[in-house]
Amino acid sequence: MGLSGTDIAAFTKARLQTSIEGARKNFLYTSQWKLLVIALILSDLFTLGLAFRAAYFVRFELRLPIFKLDVVPSLTFYLSLVAILTPCWVVIFALAGLYNRQNLLGGTQEYSLVFTSTTVGLLLIIVIGFFGPEIVVARGWLLCAWAFAFLSTSLGRFMLRRAVYYLRRAGFFLSPALIVGANEEGKTLAEQLLNWKASGLHVLGFVDDGIEPGTIVQHDLPVLGGLDKLEETIHKFHIEEIIMVTSAVTRERMLGIFKRYGLSNSVNVRLSSGLYELVTTGVQVKEVASVPLVKINKVRLAGLDKFLKNLLDYGLGIPMLVLISPLLLIIAVAIKLDSPGPVIHRRRVMGVNGKQFDAFKFRTMRIDGDAILDSHPELKAELAQNHKLKDDPRVTRLGRLLRKYSLDELPQLINVIRHEMSLVGPRMISPEEMEKYHQWGTNLLTIRPGITGLWQVSGRSDISYEERVRLDMFYIRNWTVWLDLQLLIRTLPAAIKGEGAY
Repeated sequence: MGLSGTDIAAFTKARLQTSIEGARKNFLYTSQWKLLVIALILSDLFTLGLAFRAAYFVRFELRLPIFKLDVVPSLTFYLSLVAILTPCWVVIFALAGLYNRQNLLGGTQEYSLVFTSTTVGLLLIIVIGFFGPEIVVARGWLLCAWAFAFLSTSLGRFMLRRAVYYLRRAGFFLSPALIVGANEEGKTLAEQLLNWKASGLHVLGFVDDGIEPGTIVQHDLPVLGGLDKLEETIHKFHIEEIIMVTSAVTRERMLGIFKRYGLSNSVNVRLSSGLYELVTTGVQVKEVASVPLVKINKVRLAGLDKFLKNLLDYGLGIPMLVLISPLLLIIAVAIKLDSPGPVIHRRRVMGVNGKQFDAFKFRTMRIDGDAILDSHPELKAELAQNHKLKDDPRVTRLGRLLRKYSLDELPQLINVIRHEMSLVGPRMISPEEMEKYHQWGTNLLTIRPGITGLWQVSGRSDISYEERVRLDMFYIRNWTVWLDLQLLIRTLPAAIKGEGAY
């Protein structure tokens, strides 16, 4: 049966409205990135000019003894030089790709490009001075200009990045994304992308042949259609990012999608590693004998992240240990007076890459604890299940107080100094508890356990074991130094309240 004129008109109107809406969204999205590039250029011009002026101040006006004091600078010469250098350095930034979208908002890669570009700018001035002897630039000014240019430009871009991250939470600078494959790995990827608010990806749903369209799969994300309707789905929702779950899609399907969209300028195709259990560790692709092979990182944090983590641990851990040493001594004496036995309890736990170590705690249990537990088989079964007892008859009177306010964990600062633990991290677990983490156990061993963490500020021992595992995985996947600082600030009120500790 053919369509009537009214139906055709309605259909045409609907298609036109969809096209207009799509064009409007595309215009707004493109305009956002153009404005960001303009803001970056203006920021770079300002910070470079500021850096060059600061270099002049340090070299010539501060009159530091490390510089020759008999040099009479020409302010006019340096102002003219800066007027030429500033746009030239911005051109170098552009040639290095610092205004290309794929190099922006990407962490340390952007700062690495800034460092390289400022170094090239420095070499350019040296070369010009070599071939033009009449151009004499003070070496002290040159070195200061190079250092200040890198620091000020990086700071300016950092501030803009934070502004973009804030705007992303409000719905700006987001790329509509589609996950191809709704198996366990696909669901895990969706959860990770949804939790990482600053990722820049706005996941709209899944494409999967084995699930009815409209079915809600994960966090209110529906299946938008099958693979045979992929192109239609991409046009309908203006998809810019396709994330293929390699464990859910056949090789032939993946090749077909890549042939269709792999070289497209409007759609980016990304592949998951296929190892969703190891998604927190990160992977590297390296060619060996012209064969691209995937290498799994052994640790979660490396490079700048590792440096910041260690800086926080040692920068706070060492002063804290010195300041609370009188309190540690008082607690040690109280333990000896309260019950017979050693002051320090050593608990064998799992460390990074499966290396076991002894975590130090103040002893809170009686030395005949095993005999006491044998007389309570129901408590022994509960302990085997949850690795915690709410009413533990083995705990001493002082031990209950120490546990309530987490004072028993203070000796673990020594483990932090020994680089076995961190101030903030996942819960430390015994080798026997590893089976509780199932496929996530490998992830747990990629980062040092912490004295405090998400579990400490989220209910402590009152939450279920499964929830503890989920919190540990969330922390590892979403680690930033800002998250560590936030958790440290939240730990003190949680410890003072003493809720959920036993």
